[in-house]
This record gives sequence, structure tokens and C-alpha cells, in this order.
Amino acid sequence: MVEIEYHTDLKEVQCDPVLGDLLARASQAGPFDRIAWWRLLARHCGLDPLLAVARDGDAMAALPLARQGDGLAALANWYTFRFRPILMPGARSTELLRTLASDLASRTERMTLAGLPDEDGCATRLAEAFRAEGWFVVREPCDVNHYLEVAGRTYADYLAGRPGKLRTTLKRKSGKVETRVLTRFDAAVWADYEQIYAESWKPEEGSPDFLRAFAEAEGAAGRLRLGIARADGRAVAAQMWTIEAGVAWIHKLAHRESARPLSPGSVLSAALFRHVIDEDRVETVDFGTGDDPYKRDWMEAVRPRYRLSLLRPAAPRNWPDMAKFGLRRLAATVKRG
Repeated sequence: MVEIEYHTDLKEVQCDPVLGDLLARASQAGPFDRIAWWRLLARHCGLDPLLAVARDGDAMAALPLARQGDGLAALANWYTFRFRPILMPGARSTELLRTLASDLASRTERMTLAGLPDEDGCATRLAEAFRAEGWFVVREPCDVNHYLEVAGRTYADYLAGRPGKLRTTLKRKSGKVETRVLTRFDAAVWADYEQIYAESWKPEEGSPDFLRAFAEAEGAAGRLRLGIARADGRAVAAQMWTIEAGVAWIHKLAHRESARPLSPGSVLSAALFRHVIDEDRVETVDFGTGDDPYKRDWMEAVRPRYRLSLLRPAAPRNWPDMAKFGLRRLAATVKRG
């Protein structure tokens, strides 16, 4: 028999011998699928967590949610590359997800789950589970993820396949910028990063405290790759990557606008690609979300991320949104026809 439980205290969840193990690093190889990530989001980014769990004996599925306005949303934000339910290997995921979807109707009349991948069938499974339990479901693309499959290449092999303009830039500028890749957290280098970010083209950092806490934790675990570039002794570009389970995740990059003629960001990216490919021997490099043009110079593939808008049809306040979605579907059908 499937039982449903809800947790608002994520620290308490870590004490559960089965659920805590499912959500720990030993079971989840990506940072966004672990309770440590969600706790940082709750502590530093103002998210109000609600972890929904379906159990059938030792088999379980967990859906990390957050209260948002008058409904529920994914426990995620701009720092999260992807969002998905956490399923115990071998569990009957369809039954567990359907039971969760059914019980959540007693908690909320509307939900939004964004950033879902579907290369693993995740977005499809969730949409089918909620639809089968009577929810009005709208699935639509909301973002893209650029990534690289290294496929056993060396960095030299990889570089040979980059666009000619990028290779020329690296050849001309590399001698003008000194780069360094650290595998531990360094407070002085982090201070350089924060100053560089403040003088970059980037918008104001959403939560500097979150990012630093994550970098410190990843540094302590040996997963941090912190890059710094200097010109004439002055820090001009910085990047934060992490690696684990054969994947390099590119979290943050910035350069001073005043140093743009030196292309320090490109030179530093090259140093980090060289490090993770030739030294860490990763299999994949993930450039997060967003369709920024410069990502296409470094990445070779792109995959969509989806949003599910989930509404209870019996709730009158959902009817205007359901009508809006219905009209959009009709317009799309007419256009295709």
C-alpha cells in the first residue's frame, strides 16, 4: 500500500534512514537532486519547502516542492539546471507518482513544475501521472540546456572542432592572460570573483550567500573547479564549475567589461575545458540553462527543458487559465493545419 507524507523540515528528513539515503550524494550524482541543495535554497533564497513523498515499503518517490503564492511550485530557482522527481531505482514509479498526484489535490488546486528534462522520460511520466489523476495538464517548452558529450576525446581533439573564430581568438589572446584552476575553495579568489561579477555585464547576483555556501561545500568535497584569469596581475575573469560522476557543471562565469579586448572569459573557459577533459576525464560538460549565443561555440548539443502547468478543473479560479491554455492549443492546431 502506498503511503503519502509531507516534510517541511529538510534537516529532519536527513535523519530518516531510507529517505535520507535516497536524497544523499551516495545515491544522487547531481547537485540538484540532493537534499543539501534544497536546504541551501531554503536557507539563502527564501524558498518555503514542502517535500512530498510516496512510500511503498522501502520503495519511494520524492517530489521537492515549494509554496509559491496560492499554489505549489518546484523547489528550484535560477541556480538549478534541472528539476525532477527523485525515484528509488526499481520502484514502481508510475504507481508512486500517480498516488502523489492524487494526494496533492488535497493540498493545492494548482502547481507549476518548471525545468523538467525529458531525455530520461521525466516530463512525460509526470504529465501522464497528473493527467491520470484528473489534473488539467499543460506541458510546454520553457528553456534549453546546452551540453557536450566528450566521447573519449582529448582537449586537443575537442579544440580542433571548435569554430575557427574561437580558435583564432584563443591563439591570439592566450599569451596575454594568465589562468589558474583551483580544486579547492579559496576566499581571496572568491573575493576576486565577486568583484569581477559586480563589474561584468551580468545582472545582480540573486543570492551571493547561497553561491558561496555551495562553493565552499563543493570545495571541501573536492568537486569544485574554481578558475581565475589575471592580466598584469589583476583578476579580470572568474568561473565556477563543479565535477562529479563524469559530469562537469558550469555554474557561473564573469569577466570585467574593461578587460573585454583581452577575451579573458574565453581564455579561462579554454583552461577549464582542458582541465576537466584531460585531467578529470569527464564524459559530459553541462552549460546549464539559457540559449546564450556564446554557448554554441563550446557546446555541440542542446536539449529542451519543460514546464508543467497543473490545474484542478473543479476550482473556479482555475477556469480562466484553463480557457487561456485551451485557446492557445486551438490556435496552435489551426496553425499546424
